[in-house]
Amino acid sequence: MTPNPRRTEHSEPHPTSPPSPSPLTTSHRDTGGPTPTPHPLNFGYGTNGLTDLRLDDALALLADLGYDGVGLTLDHMHLDPLAPELATRTAQVARRLDALGLTVTVETGARYVLDPRRKHGPSLLDPDPDDRARRVDLLIRAVRVAADLGAHAVHCFSGVTPVGTDEDTAWKRLAEALAPVLDAATRAGVPLAVEPEPGHLLASLADFHHLRRALGDPAALGLTLDIGHCQCLEPLSPADCVRAAGPWLRHVQIEDMRRGVHEHLPFGDGEIDFPPVLEALAATGYQALTVVELPRHSHAGPHFAEQSLPFLHRAARATPHSREGRIP
Repeated sequence: MTPNPRRTEHSEPHPTSPPSPSPLTTSHRDTGGPTPTPHPLNFGYGTNGLTDLRLDDALALLADLGYDGVGLTLDHMHLDPLAPELATRTAQVARRLDALGLTVTVETGARYVLDPRRKHGPSLLDPDPDDRARRVDLLIRAVRVAADLGAHAVHCFSGVTPVGTDEDTAWKRLAEALAPVLDAATRAGVPLAVEPEPGHLLASLADFHHLRRALGDPAALGLTLDIGHCQCLEPLSPADCVRAAGPWLRHVQIEDMRRGVHEHLPFGDGEIDFPPVLEALAATGYQALTVVELPRHSHAGPHFAEQSLPFLHRAARATPHSREGRIP
């Protein structure tokens, strides 16, 4: 896989500069057009499942195991987005990714990076506008980092609706908070990929479309689809979710899961039939990373990273297209 071009001279593009070539429109938005040609899938592993490793060691491990890329969660132990000299440190990571042949998606789901006492707090839905602004600032920083790394996308999620906040107010806050982030993403040429998260305001594919319509369907707004979440709560099967989400896919996370239980599981420990999921994903024409997400298994992260990639390759080979020689 050819690495993306990287902009490492500074972490913030000049506001008057034209946007660089971007993957903002690389997925197929016209669902009435011809069926995309299936593509080989590109697999990554999330650093939120390797938090006991230094970032450089984690990247080297994934390259040695044969992964195509990495889902890089910006956190205090892995490219801290709030520490000094972010641009310099980002440039160092970009060089390391290039040397290892890894592509990257930037993820922003660190549990306590903004508040040591509140998991994922503050969120885009926080009643305090100053607290919402802190989350917005983090996401804009993530966009700048992603641009400097040549990342496929920046991942984010809505957050849980605060106690005492009605749904209409929560949706209004979300749309208003995302507006400057989408502006930054548009200037940087990096898609913002919102993830439906069980228990959050934006929890489902239907909720993603509600937000998309409310914002006027901006080109910079895409979708992070978590395959386990589809098994957990969507009315469609995971494979059907992939087909329905195809036009908006910018990032994919993958793990096993059981119906009605939001618990990220190693492959084989849940209920998902993966060959049809990977077949559907390849058929969409999706070419960015499909990232294994096992954030509660960092205590054995190298073991699960080693086990996960062969599982995914076997599942991909089990699809009809692979038997026809169309997926290696």
